[in-house]
Amino acid sequence: MKKIFFLFLIAGMVSCQNMTSDEARKLILDEYQAIDSTDQTNNFYDNEEIHPLKCNEIEIAGEVNNPGLIETKTLPLRTIIVKEALPTADGNQFIGAYRYDGYSLFDMINLHTPDKLNREAFPPIIDLYVIVENAKGEKAVFSWGEIFYPNHLHEIIIASKVMRIVPSKTKELWPLPENAKIVVGSDLLSARNIDSPVKITIKSAGREFEIEKGMSPMFAPAIDIFVADHKTMSITKPLENIQILNYESIFYGRGRGIHSTTPFSGQAVKEILKGQISETSENIQSTFLIVAARDGYRGVFSYSEIFNRNDQAELLLIYNPDNQNGGAFRLFPASDFFSDRAILSVDRIYFETAK
Repeated sequence: MKKIFFLFLIAGMVSCQNMTSDEARKLILDEYQAIDSTDQTNNFYDNEEIHPLKCNEIEIAGEVNNPGLIETKTLPLRTIIVKEALPTADGNQFIGAYRYDGYSLFDMINLHTPDKLNREAFPPIIDLYVIVENAKGEKAVFSWGEIFYPNHLHEIIIASKVMRIVPSKTKELWPLPENAKIVVGSDLLSARNIDSPVKITIKSAGREFEIEKGMSPMFAPAIDIFVADHKTMSITKPLENIQILNYESIFYGRGRGIHSTTPFSGQAVKEILKGQISETSENIQSTFLIVAARDGYRGVFSYSEIFNRNDQAELLLIYNPDNQNGGAFRLFPASDFFSDRAILSVDRIYFETAK
């Protein structure tokens, strides 16, 4: 009876909008595939034609137990909306605003479990990174953390469909891509959105560190920064003229659960390390950072997730010289759901290039 009433209710509502009940049901039940060119719904992201993109078979390789072709037919279709722009010598160049439908990198990798080359020395998975590449040799690098740890999942997809988000007044039609592409919802500049991906490779950060489990006290008075294996700076205290950010937090670990609900205060790592390397498309695509602690614990962050965010969820460097088991510096990754990459006693940061 409720179902019949609901259908009559829909029919009554849409009759005032000069729509049949079948048309209304199609919009309500299939809003992401129907074209709502007359704004019958509140959804701004269904008003234009959806265009298919040319897709390739995609192989997964590297440090995984079951390499091979990825079967996408059983994967859910994810949707993200983005404003795309690229860095140029004259400033950022706007490309267009789009809705993309496709398969998330999370889902594509999910059933391919890591088989780390360094698993005996360092079992944690947070030093893994992922390279997505196309047949032309273009590569985009992602940390394992930004795929599997973020507060907002499925924001990195390989798009198989695209729709323009057209301004209602200017009616400007942004150029349409033709090929499947990586699309990153949290990136400010779209350099990692390379087209026609054919391969996903899982790797662990190859740099070796001496491990000392149970180190106590564990304290690192300074952080040394390395670019191309050359020490470029040393951090011994908060830098002057950089804003202190205060983030409320529910600090939750993948293993031990809740740690605290206290705020974190620190400086954005992107501001501290600004200028260490230039912000080019090549560096956005292929650079990652290894952040290591005094006891050899370490994690990987892509350059883009630190320096190229559009959501202001910054990676903070916290200064606490009084903490003899975790100071003087620690990380707080505000974008992460879990605390695993909140590395204590940071003493080295390396800029690396994905090969």
